[in-house]
Order: sequence, then structure tokens, then C-alpha cells
Amino acid sequence: MLRTLSLLLSCVAVVVTANVVILLADDLGMEIELYGQSACKTPHLMSLANRGVVYDRAWTAVSSCSPSRASILTGLPPHQNGMYGLHQGYHNFQSFDNVRSLSKLLNDADIRTGIIGKKHVGPESVYPFDCEQTEENNSIMQVGRNITLMKEMIGTFLAVNDSRPFLLYVGFHDPHRCGHTHPEFGQFCEKFGNGKPGNGIIPDWTPVEYQSDQVHVPYFVQDTPIARDDLASQYTTISRLDQGVGLIMQELENAGFLNETLVLFSSDNGAPYPSGRTNVYEPGLQIPLIVSSPRHQHLWNTRSNDLATLLDITPTVLDWFNISYPTYKMFHNQNTVNLTGKSLLIDHSDKNATDPHHKYTYASHSLHEITMYYPMRSVRNSRFKLIQNLGYRMPFPIDQDFFISPVFQDILNRTINGDELPWYKTLEQYYYRPQWELFDLKIDFTEKNNMAGKQHYSRIFSAMKKKLYSWQEMTEDPWICSPGGVLQDAGKYALNHKCCSMYNEL
Repeated sequence: MLRTLSLLLSCVAVVVTANVVILLADDLGMEIELYGQSACKTPHLMSLANRGVVYDRAWTAVSSCSPSRASILTGLPPHQNGMYGLHQGYHNFQSFDNVRSLSKLLNDADIRTGIIGKKHVGPESVYPFDCEQTEENNSIMQVGRNITLMKEMIGTFLAVNDSRPFLLYVGFHDPHRCGHTHPEFGQFCEKFGNGKPGNGIIPDWTPVEYQSDQVHVPYFVQDTPIARDDLASQYTTISRLDQGVGLIMQELENAGFLNETLVLFSSDNGAPYPSGRTNVYEPGLQIPLIVSSPRHQHLWNTRSNDLATLLDITPTVLDWFNISYPTYKMFHNQNTVNLTGKSLLIDHSDKNATDPHHKYTYASHSLHEITMYYPMRSVRNSRFKLIQNLGYRMPFPIDQDFFISPVFQDILNRTINGDELPWYKTLEQYYYRPQWELFDLKIDFTEKNNMAGKQHYSRIFSAMKKKLYSWQEMTEDPWICSPGGVLQDAGKYALNHKCCSMYNEL
């Protein structure tokens, strides 16, 4: 299963003063030990948490792989950076050519950059890395799930005789579903590399297997034997991710960089379950976040209740390297591009810090697969969350991986057959959503009771709509007039954009 590493000789750190490692899981979600779900053991993530700050309230900017990864690497939401949907295959979404990505800014500042694992963004000119070992020149199964090969690739990168500081971005493919592409390895590729006949072996992985009665069934997944088995498989794959994190941290220590490297751990989006990935409900948007900074050891082994977003990653890394974000325009008539994220390196215990955290966070979803057009925008503060479903008159689309998953097929078959479905929604409720959804998360964390239109919440509803619209204006959202109008932003409207009504009663 393991390949030679001769192809890595061109990617081959030395003694430097400041580096960054970004560890990004694929569809992880919050169902892990770090966030109180003790059923799924993640000792290496727990160890990393002891070396940093754990954010209890962090969200992705979009619950979809390529759009999220592009947002992480640009600090811009997908409607602004152009990565509206998935990058690979016939989906072919790409960021705008003149986007200034994090890797490009660091390359221009003479900081060495490397990416190992899942990249899933483009074009190459926008997202250049000095060293690339990704799905574009390797098997994604190998560079994203084979933690032994990933460890060796990382060791090679760290051994390069180069005195410059570096950014190393590690994109795990775990615990993404793989039933769509490699069904022989199980729903989550939990059998890949486990040493059993036909599965190959990953020498550094000790598989941790779970039984269906050991899992924690979250509120957004139906509690059935099929769903429990699926969760058990996911846990095994999460254990491989966790052990991979441990291997990488050990490589940093072995190379002498552990105490001079900022380590950021997160996931691109929530888990691939109902209301999870591709949704802007909490299971789709909320993600784990650990910030381990050797410059802030007094904050180690603490938890933060501040609001954070993956749009904060780019400003955090730029802050670490003391690099200013450039002044530029995306298009000829567009406003200057500004980051709406904040550096996570601010000492939140410092009462004199200026506006050290977000009061609001935002999400923007337009597509996942090319056939999954369902634009949504959302804004939330510490208590309330507002969702605008721009395509609310059509059914919510289901992605390929999730459609063939045991969990969704179980929901589908039970609904068709009229069988009992121990779930918090019906399939019809999941498909058909109102234009506006307002949730009081203090009393309704499962987002079941829509308060939009309720008199008691009218002031909150109006204020949240205003905040959302202001953010859309600031980030040049082309969907700002949808679904009731057409955006005019050229010609005589170039300097004064206008929403022209379609008189469609929306």
C-alpha cells in the first residue's frame, strides 16, 4: 500500500522562528470526545487541545467541501471568492482569477508553502503551493487516508534544507464517506488499511472498532439499527484521523519545530448526516476548532466561548507572520476587497483588546454538486440564528454520497413504506423549507421551532435581516436581490447597485 517517496525530493525545514500547520478534517462535525461525546475516543485531539484553546462556538462559512476550503484559504465567503460549488470533475467550480489566496500571499512574502492531502480548490494560479502532494498528483485515498504515507511526506517536507518559515496545510480525507467511490472499503472507508485480506495495511494505524450499542446518536440522526451501524463505522474512521494528528505532531517534535509552530485544527464542515453537510443548520455549520499557539502558552488547556468562523483562518495566519492584507479590487467596478474574519491570536483575556471577537457570524451556501442549486444565507449571534432559503419553493437537493448512504436510504424506505421513523423531522419537512427561519438557540438548539413571523420575535427578526443584508453588501453577494429581484450593478448602476423587482410576489 505504501509507495516510495522519491517523488517528494523536490519538497524537501530547518531552524526557523515561526511556522504554521493547518490540520483540516473532512466532514468531521462535532460528535467527538473533545466536545463531550465520550463514545468516540480521540486521545490525540485531546492532547492537542491541552496545548491550545478549544473554541466551543465555531462555524464554517459554508457546509460544502470546495467552497469551505476556498473560504479558509482566502478569508472570503464563496459568493465572493467564486468557488460556488465543488471543484472536481464536471462540477468544475473555480475561484476568480484575481483572488489573493493565503498561499499566494505567503509565497510573495518568501514563506515556504506546502500542501499534503486533499486540496479540492482551483485554479492553480490562485492557490499555488511550493510543495504539493494532493489528489491532483496522487490517489486521494493514499494522501488523504494513509496516515503512514502522510507522515512520511510531512517528514520529507520538514527535512528540507531551507531556512524560511513555512506554512504546511494537511488535508485529511477522513472521515468523509467513501461508499460512493470505494464501497469495498465500507461507508467511511473504515476498512481501508486495516490489515484484513484485500484492504491493505497502514502500518501506523491501529483500528478502533465500535459496536452499534456504543455510539451516541445525535438528535439530527434517526435512532435505528441502520443509523447506529453507520455511526459506528464513522467512529472507526475518526480514530484514523485522530491517530494521524498524533503522527503529525510527533513529526513536528522530531524535526524540532513543535515549540515554534502555530497549529490550527478544524474541519471543512459538519458530518454527512441529515441537517449536516450541505445545510446551514447547526449540524452542517458547527465545526471543531483548536488553536495551539506557542506564543500564548498561558492560554493552553482552556476553552473559549467566543464566536469564531473559518473565515478567521486567513487573518490569523497573516497576523502570525505579520503580513498585511493587500488593497485590491476583484473586478473593475467592485469595492475594495476586505476580510470580514478576525485574527484568533488576540488574547481574549485581555480586557483592553479592541473588539477581540465576533458579535455575528455568517454563512453562504449556493451549490454543492452542480445539480444541487439551493442558495441559502444565514447570520447568527450568541443566541439567535436567521436563515434565508432563497430557493424555498423547490425541494432541498440530496448529494450523491449521502443519497446512497444507509442513513438516508433508511429514512427514504421508512417514509415510502409508512414505517415508524424515530427522527426529529419528516422527510417532507426536510425537503420543503420556508423562506425565513429564525431560531432562538438558547431554548431551541435543535432548530425545530421557527420564530420568523412570530410577533414576540419581530424586532429580532428585523435586526437580523438587516445584519445579513449589510454583510451581503459588504461581500458583494450576487444573490443579494434573490429571490424577488434582479441585481443591476453595471452601466448606470455601476456605482449605485440596485435591486429591481421581478414582481413575482417573493
